[in-house]
Amino acid sequence: MQKLDTIFTQHQQISPDVYPQPFPYIQNKYLINGELREWNGNFQDVHSPIFIKTDKGLDNFIGRYPMLGEKEAVEALDAAVNAYQHGNGEWPSMTVSQRIACMRKFVLKMTEQRTPIVNLLMWEIGKTQKDAEKEFDRTVDYINDTIEALKNLDRDCSRFTFSQNILAQIRRAPLGVVLCMGPFNYPLNETFTTLIPAILMGNCIIFKPPKKGVLLHAPLLQAFQESFPKGVVNTLYGDGEVIITPLMTSGKIDVFAFIGSSRVADIIKSEHPKLHRLKSVLGLEAKNPAIILKDADLESTVKECVSGALSFNGQRCTALKIIFVHESIVSQFLELINKEVENLQIGLPWEARTQITPLPEDGKATYLTGLIDDATEKGAKVINENGGKHYESLFFPAILYPVNKEMRVYHEEQFGPIIPIVSFKDIEEPLNYVVESKYGQQASIFGNDSKEIARLIDVLVNQVCRVNINSQCQRGPDDFPFTGRKDSAEATLSVSDALRVFSIRTLVAAKNNPANTNIIHKILKEDQSSFLNTDFIL
Repeated sequence: MQKLDTIFTQHQQISPDVYPQPFPYIQNKYLINGELREWNGNFQDVHSPIFIKTDKGLDNFIGRYPMLGEKEAVEALDAAVNAYQHGNGEWPSMTVSQRIACMRKFVLKMTEQRTPIVNLLMWEIGKTQKDAEKEFDRTVDYINDTIEALKNLDRDCSRFTFSQNILAQIRRAPLGVVLCMGPFNYPLNETFTTLIPAILMGNCIIFKPPKKGVLLHAPLLQAFQESFPKGVVNTLYGDGEVIITPLMTSGKIDVFAFIGSSRVADIIKSEHPKLHRLKSVLGLEAKNPAIILKDADLESTVKECVSGALSFNGQRCTALKIIFVHESIVSQFLELINKEVENLQIGLPWEARTQITPLPEDGKATYLTGLIDDATEKGAKVINENGGKHYESLFFPAILYPVNKEMRVYHEEQFGPIIPIVSFKDIEEPLNYVVESKYGQQASIFGNDSKEIARLIDVLVNQVCRVNINSQCQRGPDDFPFTGRKDSAEATLSVSDALRVFSIRTLVAAKNNPANTNIIHKILKEDQSSFLNTDFIL
């Protein structure tokens, strides 16, 4: 393995093509009420997980963004509330076709910003160039797929229903003002999986980017401004206590869309004075297990487990975070996974062979080292030669074995490049782990005995929301449901589910008599209502 202290390099040795432009990237604009406003107050410096060698030592300053205050937060809230106007504003009153046209305009403008956003993904959160490009392209695909899903949903709603001499049209209506907060690990894609459907369904948005991954949204501010009516999308930057608290305590936030930790979600939700009015859409923690049965194909299983545990350094809620291996094959499994991990390339995001990149979270190496120290004190060993070696933001993956329930890493979501491995004799051991866990997102089963797999499926589907057979845990495809039980999620996201999550079924009904049918016929014929209509979107 290359020495970690030699990976960071000098400015002139890095291709200008991968730098954010300009560099440093100073963001001094924010979007409120359709206005791109210039900020002259305090700024937050942005430090990259990527360090540059200079004559004065290592430097990782890459830019800054505005630290807005309570005044700006209230202005953003007022803009969203006024744009919504209790559902009578320009945006919620538009037809579905009109909203789709605005979103198509936005996605065209977004595609023009691919290179700057990809470069900022690399520099802000250390994502490999390949994965950054994939995140951008997948997000564009997600928007287009969501548009198609909305067209299908609206087509289904374009007809009338007759029951017990009552005719009705059942459509979906927006919910109001949405506070949208995304995660640092997928700051574009996962943020947009809530933000885009919320906008398309007619809601008005206040958007706060995560602390890591702020600058990459700046190239899209003008696209938002030019694509949607004023007040539909408003951006806030700054300290959560300063700018989020006044939003929630106002009681004017109707939907809280958040992907992050349950601790932060609970704090923010508790500030809302009308909890029964507030709808929450939450993607939270997970501790997804892999269960390796004694007849598993070890070669393919190891590859899936390494990818599942270490893609983007394990910084994914869907990552495999603990692996249970049958005792009869654990020695062979350890040997294979050791070789696979030791062959991983650690380096800078734009280098072609890089698989492990610098970690963006402050103090993450210290936290991970603490987990390793705790485990080794209680009987585990780091079985790979370079496991746990670190330098600044660089941390080489560590395989821990044997792990037991006395260790922190058995319970805590490490959200980083540590692979805890537990040997089991009785299948009830990993099943009890899943049952007793406070998380319930996904699980993976590796094996070939259909009877045993079937039995595990029937237990696990009542504990987690996705069971993967001979494959790692994952989110996609985006038209599959994505959710979790227990403390892992609230509400279901997918291309079609998200449209329903950010709307509510609403109907217009009347007794089926000549007078009422005449009124409805006239409304339809003269196109008097944007809600009550039989338009079929092509």
